[in-house]
Amino acid sequence: MLSYEYFYTFVENYLAMDFKDSIKQLSDRIHKLKDQLQTEEATKNAFIMPFLQALGYDVFNPNEITPEYTTDIGTKKGEKIDYAILKDGIPIVLVECKHWAENLNLHDNQLLRYFHVSKAKFGLLTNGILYKFYSDLVEPNKMDEKPFLEFNITEIKDNQIEELKKFHKSYFDVASIFETASELKYMNELKQLLHTELTNPTPEFVRHFAKQVYPSKVTEKVLEQFTNLVKKSAQTYISDLYTERLKTAIAKEEETEKKDAVETTQVVKAEENKVVTTDEEIEAFSIVKAIIRQNIDPSRIFIRDAQTYCSIILDDNNRKTICRLYLNGGKKYLATIDENKKEIKNEISNLNDIFKFSEPILKTVDSLIKS
Repeated sequence: MLSYEYFYTFVENYLAMDFKDSIKQLSDRIHKLKDQLQTEEATKNAFIMPFLQALGYDVFNPNEITPEYTTDIGTKKGEKIDYAILKDGIPIVLVECKHWAENLNLHDNQLLRYFHVSKAKFGLLTNGILYKFYSDLVEPNKMDEKPFLEFNITEIKDNQIEELKKFHKSYFDVASIFETASELKYMNELKQLLHTELTNPTPEFVRHFAKQVYPSKVTEKVLEQFTNLVKKSAQTYISDLYTERLKTAIAKEEETEKKDAVETTQVVKAEENKVVTTDEEIEAFSIVKAIIRQNIDPSRIFIRDAQTYCSIILDDNNRKTICRLYLNGGKKYLATIDENKKEIKNEISNLNDIFKFSEPILKTVDSLIKS
């Protein structure tokens, strides 16, 4: 019997994968549709409501998502914010929306006014592409000037998805979010500060380093000289760090490829005595070769036979499969490879039918050459 801990871990991992996929799908949707949306209302329906749905909320249930939520501000009665996410009837996140092309920096004061009179501990300002999450980390019941989480959903990173997941209905916990929100807020500000200093270092920043390496007094002339040196040194260090990481990644990939090659060789040798390439397979290989030769040198195309199928590969590399031939059973198939490297079996009545699949074969070859 499965333990509760195992089941909980399984469900949690499944939800995490499903959530990440939902966000990635929404990102793709935005790329395709944004230029067609002319109004704020269209932005809400096409981008923001699907985003709230991806967070696990029923956008059509007013007990979870209330549109046009009323927030009285001082003497102004009936002021409304676009959405409020509710838990047990109490607002937990206020959502202010703008058209996708709007500059959000012009509208944070509006959210601030609503936040001040609400019980919600989090505010979200969004145009459906940029998302800014605020709280009251600096002063209770007063929204911070800067968001603790900010991202562009069309360029969202995995670590940002992990932080966003904390706002999912299944995981939402104010204490848990607050625990990391402060750290995120100051990390963002420190990263921005470092970017500014490394791009255009201030005298204080330069002096800090100059005093540690220059043997004499740091005069204005020395400070001027070191300003350029600090900037160049920072750029060189970052470049070296990037190069080193790239080398490590390439080395790991090469090691994996060598391991795969050894394993493939062992498998091929073990099967060599069992595999016989038939005349029909050789003829089919010639047809595929004729299709491909219009785009590349045919000497780059190889045949690799196995017991159940015959692979046609690029550059004699098993990881560069162009297509596969299944000709030894009752029915005959040509298997093409889609953009996700998945095999699609196509039944053929005779070898001439292979010419019907010239387009997907050439598309695969083009993809392999570019990769």
